Amino acid sequence: MRLLRYTIRRILLLVPVLLAAVFIAFFLTRILPGNPIDRVVPPYISQERRDEMKRQAGLDKPFYVQFAVYLADLARGDMGVSYTTAQEVSKDLRERFPATFELVTIAMILAIGLGIPIGVISAISRDRWPDHVGRVISVLGVSMPIFWLALVLLYVFFFRLEWAPPPLGRISAILSAPKFITGLYTIDAFLTGNWKVFKSAATTLILPVITLGFTAMAPIARMARSSMIEALESEYIRTALCMGLPKRVIYFQHAFKNALLPIITIIAAVYGYALGGEVLVEYIFAWPGLGLYVFNAILASDFPAIQGFIILVTAIYVLIYLILDLVTVMLDPRVEF
Repeated sequence: MRLLRYTIRRILLLVPVLLAAVFIAFFLTRILPGNPIDRVVPPYISQERRDEMKRQAGLDKPFYVQFAVYLADLARGDMGVSYTTAQEVSKDLRERFPATFELVTIAMILAIGLGIPIGVISAISRDRWPDHVGRVISVLGVSMPIFWLALVLLYVFFFRLEWAPPPLGRISAILSAPKFITGLYTIDAFLTGNWKVFKSAATTLILPVITLGFTAMAPIARMARSSMIEALESEYIRTALCMGLPKRVIYFQHAFKNALLPIITIIAAVYGYALGGEVLVEYIFAWPGLGLYVFNAILASDFPAIQGFIILVTAIYVLIYLILDLVTVMLDPRVEF
């Protein structure tokens, strides 16, 4: 019952957080240089016509009036119409979110699958060669610019070796998207038995997943190493070693369990950040996700698209940290509501 009350209270707190995010996004978009009308209309349109279009869009009204109108529309589920795509922003976000979710989720699975073992092995083998190798890998992941890694992978595996497909989106340009079920091309193609599309979608994912997964792996590995070292230096671990318990039991049933919470926290932070749109990865690989969408929206001063993106990302962050708090409560009985 207490868990249910806590969950409801946290969900209700989502409302003021979203309102604050809406206000900040609304304010920041209005101080961007230029306006969307000047960017989307042809250059030969007269100034009178431009002014009329601004009045129709409500851009000539005071800031507080525009904000009140936007809040009223948002309460009805209307995020406005994008100036660049001429579609409802909510529809644009629904179409592009699955692409980002598929890429980021698979990349995070790779990052977790590599980062946690590297960190744990480094901590167990502290100051020995496995630890040195793990730290080198982690430092490379942290310090290597993500755009540079993406370009190197493209140059080697696409341009030189011709192993990877061209960076032209989620599947080959000669194939059609699979029947929509989840919006995730690999899952939808698998469920419908469209193996040609499945192979194309899977191979297209390889390079962006490696790029994003390698950079996301580094902070996870570093946190896993530091948390395991702290756990291994605890008194109860020394006591277990003196009692002659098997090291495998000590490491993975006692130390790792207590080191898990900081690792889960960093995973949640990295996952939320990546879902917010890895702009450089999506731009380099022409991936039609949220990052590329908001990048084009910023270039065009597309106010509704930028605002809708920020609202969606804020909601994702809050929900991820709500899930993190609930998982923490379930894993650690010492945590109080």
